[in-house]
Amino acid sequence: MSLNAESTAFRSALEVIRAVEPRVADAIGAELADQRESLKLIASENYASPATLLAMGNWLSDKYAEGTVGRRFYAGCQNVDTVEALAAEHARQLFGAAHAYVQPHSGIDANLVAFWAVLADRVESPALKKAQVRQVNELTEADWFALRRELSNQRMLGMSLDAGGHLTHGFRPNISGKMFDQRSYGTDPATGLIDYDKVAEAAREFKPLILVAGYSAYPRKVNFRIMREIADEVGATFMVDMAHFAGLVAGKVFTGDFDPVPHAHIVTTTTHKSLRGPRGGMVLCGPELADQVDRGCPMVLGGPLPHVMAAKAVALAEARRPDFADYASRIVANAQALAEGLLRRGAKLVTGGTDNHLVLIDVSGYGLTGRQAEQALLDSGIVTNRNAVPQDPNGAWYTSGIRIGTPALTTRGLGGAEMDATAELIHTVLTQTAPGSNPDGTPSKAKYVLDPAVADKVSRQANELLTGFPLYPAVDLG
Repeated sequence: MSLNAESTAFRSALEVIRAVEPRVADAIGAELADQRESLKLIASENYASPATLLAMGNWLSDKYAEGTVGRRFYAGCQNVDTVEALAAEHARQLFGAAHAYVQPHSGIDANLVAFWAVLADRVESPALKKAQVRQVNELTEADWFALRRELSNQRMLGMSLDAGGHLTHGFRPNISGKMFDQRSYGTDPATGLIDYDKVAEAAREFKPLILVAGYSAYPRKVNFRIMREIADEVGATFMVDMAHFAGLVAGKVFTGDFDPVPHAHIVTTTTHKSLRGPRGGMVLCGPELADQVDRGCPMVLGGPLPHVMAAKAVALAEARRPDFADYASRIVANAQALAEGLLRRGAKLVTGGTDNHLVLIDVSGYGLTGRQAEQALLDSGIVTNRNAVPQDPNGAWYTSGIRIGTPALTTRGLGGAEMDATAELIHTVLTQTAPGSNPDGTPSKAKYVLDPAVADKVSRQANELLTGFPLYPAVDLG
C-alpha cells in the first residue's frame, strides 16, 4: 500500500465514523496522538501494521461461522473458510507446527481451548470408551455425574505469579484456578532463575495432568527440552503459553531447546505482543490433539471473529518475511541495551538482566512501590505497567516492580542509543519521585510526590527522542 493510500484509508474511515458518533472518532484520533507522543514500554503491547489494522474493519465482521473450515453450522461461510485456512497455513509454516487453530479471541481463550482439549483427550475420551458410547449425550446420568467430577478433579503445575507466571495458569481469581487443583513452581531466591531440579521435584510430588511453562514477567529463556522431560517423567501433558515471546520464536531468535513448538504437546499464544498482529489468540499442536482443539467453538469459544482471523492471516504473512527475523533480533538487542543502561545507573533488575523482550525493575531500591513508579512514569510520558517481583512484599496490586519491554519501540525503529537514553529518563523519574502520605500522615503505597517541572522536562525529552521515529508516518488525520 502506498503512503498516500494509507493516509486516505484511515482519514476516510474516521470521516465515516464521525458522521455517526464524532466522539468515537475523536477518541480514535486522540489515541493515535497519545501513542505517537509517549514512550510505549508495556511489554505486551506493539503497533500493528496498517494492513493488519485495516483487515479488521470489513464485512467479514458480519458473519457467524461456528465450526471449522468446511464444517460450519451456518451456510455462506466460504470466504471465512478462505481467511481462516490462510491464517492457519501461515501459522503452521511460521512455527513449524503440525496443526494451528486461529479462532481464539484472546490469550485466555486460547488457554481455555488448550486446557479443555487436554481434558477431553485425557479424561473425557477414556470415559466415553469405557462406557462404550461416542459422545457425552449418550452417557447415563450416573456416568455423566462421574465424568463431571473427574474433569473437575485434575491437577495443574505452573509458574507462580510473583516469579513471572500468568493469572490464566491456574490461579484462583481466574477461571483456570476454579477448574484445576493448582500448584506453582517458583524461581531460585538468589538468582531469580528457574531451578529445573525444583520443578522436577514439585512435579514428582504433585503429579499434575498438565505442566505449564511460559510467563508474562520472566526476563530469561526457558529450556523447553528439560521441561518436556519433566512432564514425560510424571505422565503430564506439556503445555507452553508463549504469548509474550511468540515473535521471538517466529523470528528464530529462540531456537533449539528454547523453541517450545518441537517440545510441547500443545502451545498457546496471543497474536499481538511481540508477534505484532491483531489482538487475538491461537493454539498450535500435533495431530493427536488437533481434533479436540478444533472443537474450541462451541466447547469454549463463542462465534469466531472472521475479521480478526483475516487480520491474523495478514500479520502472520508479514511475520514470514525475512525482515521480521531482523526485527525479532533487534527486540532482544534493545531489551539488553535498556537493561544495561539501567544497571549502569544503579537500578536493581530481577535476574540481573534479560534474554528476551522484557526487563523487570525492582523499584524498592528507589523507595517506591510499583504503583507509585508506574504513575510517576506515566506523568512523565513513559508508559509502563507495575508488576510483582519474586516474594513481593507489596502483593499483586501495589507490587514492587515495573515491567518494561521493547517490542513497540523496536517497531518504531529505536535502537541501542535510544534505549540508553530511555534508561536515563526512567532513572531520572524514579530517583526524583518520593513516596506520598495519606491524609492522616501514614505512608501510602499509591500516592507519590514528583515535581511537575521534572515530569514536564522528561515528557519533552521523551517526545524529542521519538521525533526521528514517527509512528504511522503516512497517516495524517489533519
